[in-house]
Amino acid sequence: MNYCLLQCDTKTELEISVFKSVNDLPEDHWDQVIKEQNIYLCRGYLEAIEKSLSKEITFRYLIFYTKKAIPVAVAVVQFLPFIDKDFKEQEQLCLVRNKIKNSIFKSNNLQVMTCGSPFACGENGFMFTKEITAKEAYKNLGRGLIELQKLEKKNIDAPILLLKEFWPNAVESADKMKSDGYRDFTIDVNMVMKIHSDWKIFEDYLFSMVAKFRTKAKSALKKSAELTVVDFKVDDLIKNKTTIEKLYGSVVEKSAFTFGALNGESFILLKKNLLNNFIIQGYFLKNELVGFSSAFICNDVIDANYVGINYDLNQEYAIYQRILYDYIELAIHSKSKELRFGRTAEEIKSTVGAEPVNMKLYIRHQSSIKNSLLKPVFSSITPSSFEQRNPFKAEYQKVQ
Repeated sequence: MNYCLLQCDTKTELEISVFKSVNDLPEDHWDQVIKEQNIYLCRGYLEAIEKSLSKEITFRYLIFYTKKAIPVAVAVVQFLPFIDKDFKEQEQLCLVRNKIKNSIFKSNNLQVMTCGSPFACGENGFMFTKEITAKEAYKNLGRGLIELQKLEKKNIDAPILLLKEFWPNAVESADKMKSDGYRDFTIDVNMVMKIHSDWKIFEDYLFSMVAKFRTKAKSALKKSAELTVVDFKVDDLIKNKTTIEKLYGSVVEKSAFTFGALNGESFILLKKNLLNNFIIQGYFLKNELVGFSSAFICNDVIDANYVGINYDLNQEYAIYQRILYDYIELAIHSKSKELRFGRTAEEIKSTVGAEPVNMKLYIRHQSSIKNSLLKPVFSSITPSSFEQRNPFKAEYQKVQ
């Protein structure tokens, strides 16, 4: 089921069609825009997420057309409960959420209309072709989302629009949305690691480190030597589904905020649909699953995704550190150029070689009065501070 939305911009005359399920999408139109450039926008990923989480999340899919009916952009929208679990105030999104709730809302049931994947960091909610400019694309996106919010208001009360998260090179164009009332703000950085061209095997990576950090890495690898790492297939995920959910839940519980969480079925469907582009590994100690990691491979980028950890055993067996080093080995083995670790645990990620990249988000309230109140709220929000480490020898500090 779909419905025509509107014509947004007089210059490009884009018309937007909105679809309520990924199964309703005209596949050739969607794929014509995506061209396998973003795994979080491919139909296989979207189908897995929608099928496993449709009871918790409402989905909408947008295709932008020229007046000649040529698809030039797509967007994915979710209507999400923004859950605050009353953790420490310095946590950035927890702080954001509380400030919005306390100064603008009286309800604890805050719904947020989000463009961008709630399960990955980066520009994973919108893509456009070279048929339109970036500035035109973002202007149409911003206005189209406003109109969608109005149309959905009868059924879904989601007064806040959130667009997440933009890389620095997209900010100038995305800032065009400010003319329609969107406010920009930054949150914790995305930790990104460039893969050096000299690294052919994992030992090359270890050799590039200064003695202090190489010793640290070898210590973690020694602690985790008893762990057996298994590349999970679909049958493995089905067999270990309950434990996977438990381990994943232990990590989610430690986060100060959540837009929503995956479940065991999500991982199973992602593996079924994405095959070798979705890597999920299990970490076993004496036949007991004590951790897992997941990652997406798209072109020359590895996107490290969700992990699960038995925290009772984490320190003794260096489970999390082992996962980080295994991500690096995967990136080297797959000849990737970049490894994206995402937010959180910035300092430990910097010890393995990741560097911070600032990410910008945009937010808008449907009420002009309440939207004006957002400005002072977000002017005080800054990314969390941490000590950046540099583990590499001088000749390896610039990626070649």
